[in-house]
Amino acid sequence: MPDTLLIAGVDEVGRGPLAGPVIAAAVILDPARPIAGLADSKKLSPARRERLALSIRANALAWALGRAEVAEIDRLNIFQASLLAMQRAVEALPMTPDRVLVDGKHCPPLACPCTAIVKGDATVPAISAASILAKVTRDAELRELHDRYPRYDFARHKGYPTAVHREALRRYGPCPEHRRSFAPVAAALQAAIVEEQA
Repeated sequence: MPDTLLIAGVDEVGRGPLAGPVIAAAVILDPARPIAGLADSKKLSPARRERLALSIRANALAWALGRAEVAEIDRLNIFQASLLAMQRAVEALPMTPDRVLVDGKHCPPLACPCTAIVKGDATVPAISAASILAKVTRDAELRELHDRYPRYDFARHKGYPTAVHREALRRYGPCPEHRRSFAPVAAALQAAIVEEQA
C-alpha cells in the first residue's frame, strides 16, 4: 500500500465493567514520526500507558475519542454500544481515513472501508495506539467517578466485576453510573427493592 493512504486504527475499552461508559479511540499515525513501544494497552503499566498517550497525542497525524454512555449501553446492549463508540471516534477524526482497522471481529458502520483484526491491538501499531488512548481516557474518568462515589472504589478496579466491587454493590446497591442491564447490577437492584419491601 502506498504511504499516502490514511489508515486509522480503532479500539474500545470498557466492555466488561459493570459501571461507566465504553470509550473508543481512533488514531492515524504519522509514518514520518514513529512511536516506539506501542503495544496492547492491557500489557503496559499505567505509567507507561500515560507516557505513550502523551506521545500519541503529540505525534499522530490525527486522533479522536468516541463514547457510549451508561444509558446507551443499557438501551442498546454493550456490543452495539461498543460499535457506536467506535463509529463516533472515527467520525470525530479531523481528517477522513482511507481505511479503518478495528481490533476484534466486528466493524462499526462507517463511510470508509473497514477491516476487523483479531488481536489487532497487539499487532497493528495504529490499533495499539487507539487502545492506549481509550484506556488512559477511561481510567481517568473512573478515577473521577471514584471521587463522586468513593464507597465503590472505582479508582482501584475501574468498574470491572472484582470481588471488592461486587461486595460494594451488594452492600450499597448501584449508583447512577452502574449498568442496569448487566446481571450483577440487576441482581443488586432487585435485592435492594426486596429489602425495601420487607
